[in-house]
Amino acid sequence: MSVLSQLSGTLVNVVTVLLGTAVGLAVGGRLPERTQRTLLQTLSLITLFIGLDMAGSLNRVQGGAVPGVILALVSLAAGAVIGEALGIEESLARLGETLKRRFRGGGRFTEGFVAASLLFCIGPMTVIGGLQNGLTGDSATYILKATLDGIAALALAGAYGIGVGFSAVTVLIVQGGISLLAGTFAAGLLGGADPQILKTNPYVLLITGAGGLTIIGISWNLMLAGLGFEDRRVRVGSLLPALALAPLALWLARHLS
Repeated sequence: MSVLSQLSGTLVNVVTVLLGTAVGLAVGGRLPERTQRTLLQTLSLITLFIGLDMAGSLNRVQGGAVPGVILALVSLAAGAVIGEALGIEESLARLGETLKRRFRGGGRFTEGFVAASLLFCIGPMTVIGGLQNGLTGDSATYILKATLDGIAALALAGAYGIGVGFSAVTVLIVQGGISLLAGTFAAGLLGGADPQILKTNPYVLLITGAGGLTIIGISWNLMLAGLGFEDRRVRVGSLLPALALAPLALWLARHLS
Protein backbone atom coordinates (compact mmCIF):
# COMPACT_ATOMS: atom_id res chain seq x y z
CA MET A 1 0.00 0.00 0.00
CA SER A 2 1.36 3.42 -0.94
CA VAL A 3 2.13 6.10 1.63
CA LEU A 4 -0.39 8.36 -0.10
CA SER A 5 -3.15 5.78 0.46
CA GLN A 6 -2.22 5.50 4.12
CA LEU A 7 -2.27 9.28 4.55
CA SER A 8 -5.33 9.99 2.36
CA GLY A 9 -7.73 10.59 5.25
CA THR A 10 -5.22 12.70 7.17
CA LEU A 11 -4.59 14.91 4.14
CA VAL A 12 -8.33 15.45 3.68
CA ASN A 13 -8.58 16.37 7.37
CA VAL A 14 -5.74 18.88 7.04
CA VAL A 15 -7.46 20.50 4.06
CA THR A 16 -10.83 20.79 5.84
CA VAL A 17 -9.20 22.40 8.89
CA LEU A 18 -7.48 24.94 6.65
CA LEU A 19 -10.67 25.62 4.67
CA GLY A 20 -12.74 25.93 7.83
CA THR A 21 -10.19 28.35 9.26
CA ALA A 22 -10.16 30.42 6.06
CA VAL A 23 -13.95 30.72 6.04
CA GLY A 24 -14.00 31.48 9.76
CA LEU A 25 -11.45 34.26 9.31
CA ALA A 26 -13.36 35.72 6.37
CA VAL A 27 -16.72 35.63 8.11
CA GLY A 28 -15.75 35.91 11.77
CA GLY A 29 -14.14 39.31 11.44
CA ARG A 30 -17.42 40.74 10.25
CA LEU A 31 -19.44 39.34 13.13
CA PRO A 32 -20.11 41.28 16.33
CA GLU A 33 -18.25 40.07 19.41
CA ARG A 34 -21.56 38.96 20.94
CA THR A 35 -22.21 36.67 17.98
CA GLN A 36 -18.67 35.26 18.14
CA ARG A 37 -19.18 34.40 21.79
CA THR A 38 -22.50 32.74 21.03
CA LEU A 39 -20.79 30.61 18.37
CA LEU A 40 -18.18 29.53 20.94
CA GLN A 41 -20.94 28.60 23.37
CA THR A 42 -22.68 26.59 20.63
CA LEU A 43 -19.46 24.75 19.81
CA SER A 44 -18.99 24.14 23.52
CA LEU A 45 -22.38 22.42 23.76
CA ILE A 46 -21.64 20.17 20.76
CA THR A 47 -18.21 19.35 22.19
CA LEU A 48 -19.83 18.53 25.53
CA PHE A 49 -22.20 16.09 23.81
CA ILE A 50 -19.28 14.38 22.04
CA GLY A 51 -17.33 14.18 25.29
CA LEU A 52 -20.25 12.71 27.24
CA ASP A 53 -20.90 10.17 24.48
CA MET A 54 -17.25 9.09 24.59
CA ALA A 55 -17.18 9.02 28.39
CA GLY A 56 -20.13 6.61 28.29
CA SER A 57 -17.69 3.96 27.03
CA LEU A 58 -16.46 3.64 30.62
CA ASN A 59 -19.69 1.82 31.50
CA ARG A 60 -18.59 -1.01 29.21
CA VAL A 61 -15.19 -1.55 30.85
CA GLN A 62 -14.38 -3.66 33.90
CA GLY A 63 -10.89 -4.39 35.21
CA GLY A 64 -11.58 -7.35 37.45
CA ALA A 65 -13.61 -5.87 40.31
CA VAL A 66 -12.68 -2.29 39.37
CA PRO A 67 -15.23 -0.40 37.21
CA GLY A 68 -14.05 1.59 34.21
CA VAL A 69 -14.90 4.97 35.75
CA ILE A 70 -12.49 4.30 38.66
CA LEU A 71 -9.76 3.24 36.23
CA ALA A 72 -10.31 6.47 34.29
CA LEU A 73 -10.20 8.50 37.52
CA VAL A 74 -6.90 6.92 38.56
CA SER A 75 -5.47 7.41 35.06
CA LEU A 76 -6.51 11.06 34.92
CA ALA A 77 -5.21 11.79 38.41
CA ALA A 78 -1.85 10.15 37.72
CA GLY A 79 -1.75 11.72 34.26
CA ALA A 80 -2.39 15.17 35.75
CA VAL A 81 0.53 14.77 38.17
CA ILE A 82 2.85 13.66 35.36
CA GLY A 83 1.53 16.29 32.96
CA GLU A 84 2.09 19.08 35.46
CA ALA A 85 5.57 17.79 36.29
CA LEU A 86 6.45 17.74 32.59
CA GLY A 87 4.86 21.14 32.00
CA ILE A 88 2.86 19.92 28.98
CA GLU A 89 0.38 22.79 29.12
CA GLU A 90 3.20 25.32 29.17
CA SER A 91 5.02 23.52 26.36
CA LEU A 92 1.93 23.72 24.15
CA ALA A 93 1.57 27.40 24.99
CA ARG A 94 5.24 28.06 24.18
CA LEU A 95 4.86 26.26 20.86
CA GLY A 96 1.86 28.43 20.07
CA GLU A 97 3.76 31.58 21.03
CA THR A 98 6.72 30.53 18.86
CA LEU A 99 4.46 30.01 15.86
CA LYS A 100 2.72 33.30 16.63
CA ARG A 101 6.01 35.22 16.54
CA ARG A 102 7.38 33.40 13.51
CA PHE A 103 4.27 33.93 11.40
CA ARG A 104 3.34 37.27 12.95
CA GLY A 105 0.03 36.03 14.24
CA GLY A 106 -2.08 38.37 16.28
CA GLY A 107 -4.76 38.36 18.93
CA ARG A 108 -5.54 35.01 20.54
CA PHE A 109 -3.26 32.95 18.30
CA THR A 110 -1.90 30.64 21.00
CA GLU A 111 -5.30 29.95 22.57
CA GLY A 112 -6.74 29.03 19.18
CA PHE A 113 -3.80 26.78 18.28
CA VAL A 114 -3.87 24.88 21.58
CA ALA A 115 -7.66 24.54 21.77
CA ALA A 116 -7.97 23.33 18.17
CA SER A 117 -4.99 20.96 18.39
CA LEU A 118 -6.40 19.26 21.48
CA LEU A 119 -9.95 19.15 20.14
CA PHE A 120 -8.95 17.69 16.77
CA CYS A 121 -6.50 15.07 18.05
CA ILE A 122 -8.19 13.61 21.16
CA GLY A 123 -10.78 10.93 20.61
CA PRO A 124 -11.42 7.42 19.25
CA MET A 125 -11.83 8.58 15.67
CA THR A 126 -8.19 9.71 15.69
CA VAL A 127 -6.91 6.27 16.73
CA ILE A 128 -9.39 4.00 14.95
CA GLY A 129 -9.39 6.11 11.80
CA GLY A 130 -5.59 5.97 11.72
CA LEU A 131 -5.56 2.19 12.05
CA GLN A 132 -8.16 1.79 9.32
CA ASN A 133 -6.37 4.15 6.96
CA GLY A 134 -2.93 2.71 7.67
CA LEU A 135 -3.91 -0.97 7.52
CA THR A 136 -6.48 -1.02 4.74
CA GLY A 137 -6.36 2.35 3.02
CA ASP A 138 -9.96 3.00 4.12
CA SER A 139 -10.23 6.72 4.94
CA ALA A 140 -13.99 6.79 5.68
CA THR A 141 -13.59 7.48 9.42
CA TYR A 142 -11.08 10.26 8.85
CA ILE A 143 -13.26 11.84 6.17
CA LEU A 144 -16.18 11.94 8.63
CA LYS A 145 -13.85 13.40 11.26
CA ALA A 146 -12.55 15.90 8.70
CA THR A 147 -16.07 17.19 8.13
CA LEU A 148 -16.64 17.71 11.85
CA ASP A 149 -13.22 19.33 12.31
CA GLY A 150 -13.79 21.68 9.38
CA ILE A 151 -17.01 22.97 10.93
CA ALA A 152 -15.35 23.32 14.33
CA ALA A 153 -12.40 25.15 12.75
CA LEU A 154 -14.80 27.63 11.18
CA ALA A 155 -16.37 28.42 14.55
CA LEU A 156 -13.05 28.54 16.41
CA ALA A 157 -11.30 30.71 13.81
CA GLY A 158 -14.06 33.29 14.01
CA ALA A 159 -13.23 33.79 17.68
CA TYR A 160 -9.54 32.89 18.02
CA GLY A 161 -8.12 33.77 14.62
CA ILE A 162 -5.46 32.22 12.43
CA GLY A 163 -3.89 30.15 15.22
CA VAL A 164 -6.63 27.59 14.63
CA GLY A 165 -5.30 26.94 11.13
CA PHE A 166 -1.88 25.97 12.47
CA SER A 167 -3.52 23.05 14.29
CA ALA A 168 -3.52 21.43 10.84
CA VAL A 169 0.18 20.75 11.47
CA THR A 170 -0.73 18.89 14.67
CA VAL A 171 -3.36 16.89 12.80
CA LEU A 172 -0.84 15.97 10.11
CA ILE A 173 1.78 14.83 12.63
CA VAL A 174 -0.55 12.93 15.00
CA GLN A 175 -2.95 11.32 12.53
CA GLY A 176 -0.32 10.77 9.87
CA GLY A 177 1.96 9.20 12.45
CA ILE A 178 -0.74 6.79 13.63
CA SER A 179 -1.58 5.76 10.05
CA LEU A 180 2.04 5.17 9.06
CA LEU A 181 2.83 3.29 12.27
CA ALA A 182 -0.26 1.14 11.75
CA GLY A 183 0.86 0.25 8.26
CA THR A 184 4.39 -0.53 9.46
CA PHE A 185 3.87 -2.32 12.77
CA ALA A 186 0.20 -2.83 13.67
CA ALA A 187 -0.56 -5.26 10.82
CA GLY A 188 1.67 -7.87 12.44
CA LEU A 189 0.48 -7.07 15.96
CA LEU A 190 -3.18 -7.31 14.97
CA GLY A 191 -2.67 -10.46 12.95
CA GLY A 192 -4.65 -9.06 10.05
CA ALA A 193 -7.73 -8.43 12.20
CA ASP A 194 -10.31 -5.91 11.05
CA PRO A 195 -9.65 -2.64 12.92
CA GLN A 196 -13.42 -2.35 13.44
CA ILE A 197 -13.01 -5.00 16.13
CA LEU A 198 -11.08 -2.46 18.16
CA LYS A 199 -14.27 -0.50 18.75
CA THR A 200 -15.29 -3.11 21.33
CA ASN A 201 -11.80 -3.71 22.73
CA PRO A 202 -11.82 -2.81 26.48
CA TYR A 203 -8.48 -1.03 26.23
CA VAL A 204 -9.73 1.16 23.39
CA LEU A 205 -13.00 1.74 25.26
CA LEU A 206 -11.08 2.92 28.34
CA ILE A 207 -8.92 5.28 26.27
CA THR A 208 -12.10 6.52 24.60
CA GLY A 209 -13.75 7.16 27.95
CA ALA A 210 -10.74 8.96 29.41
CA GLY A 211 -10.46 10.96 26.19
CA GLY A 212 -14.14 11.86 26.50
CA LEU A 213 -13.56 13.32 29.95
CA THR A 214 -10.70 15.46 28.63
CA ILE A 215 -12.94 16.64 25.79
CA ILE A 216 -15.52 17.67 28.40
CA GLY A 217 -12.69 19.79 29.83
CA ILE A 218 -12.21 21.36 26.39
CA SER A 219 -15.96 22.02 26.25
CA TRP A 220 -15.75 23.79 29.62
CA ASN A 221 -12.89 25.95 28.35
CA LEU A 222 -14.83 26.89 25.22
CA MET A 223 -17.85 27.84 27.31
CA LEU A 224 -15.67 29.98 29.60
CA ALA A 225 -14.23 31.69 26.52
CA GLY A 226 -17.75 32.37 25.32
CA LEU A 227 -18.62 33.86 28.70
CA GLY A 228 -15.38 35.82 29.07
CA PHE A 229 -13.95 33.82 32.03
CA GLU A 230 -10.95 32.10 30.43
CA ASP A 231 -8.76 32.47 33.51
CA ARG A 232 -10.66 29.57 35.11
CA ARG A 233 -10.06 27.04 32.36
CA VAL A 234 -9.19 23.35 32.78
CA ARG A 235 -5.53 22.57 32.04
CA VAL A 236 -6.44 19.88 29.52
CA GLY A 237 -2.90 19.61 28.15
CA SER A 238 -1.70 18.33 31.52
CA LEU A 239 -4.22 15.48 31.34
CA LEU A 240 -2.85 14.03 28.10
CA PRO A 241 -0.57 11.43 29.81
CA ALA A 242 -3.76 9.79 31.12
CA LEU A 243 -4.49 8.48 27.63
CA ALA A 244 -1.28 6.45 27.77
CA LEU A 245 -1.75 5.41 31.41
CA ALA A 246 -5.33 4.15 30.96
CA PRO A 247 -4.40 0.84 29.21
CA LEU A 248 -1.73 0.21 31.86
CA ALA A 249 -4.28 0.78 34.63
CA LEU A 250 -6.66 -1.74 33.03
CA TRP A 251 -3.89 -4.31 32.54
CA LEU A 252 -2.84 -3.99 36.20
CA ALA A 253 -6.42 -4.21 37.45
CA ARG A 254 -7.02 -7.41 35.49
CA HIS A 255 -3.80 -9.09 36.55
CA LEU A 256 -3.98 -8.09 40.21
CA SER A 257 -7.63 -9.12 40.71
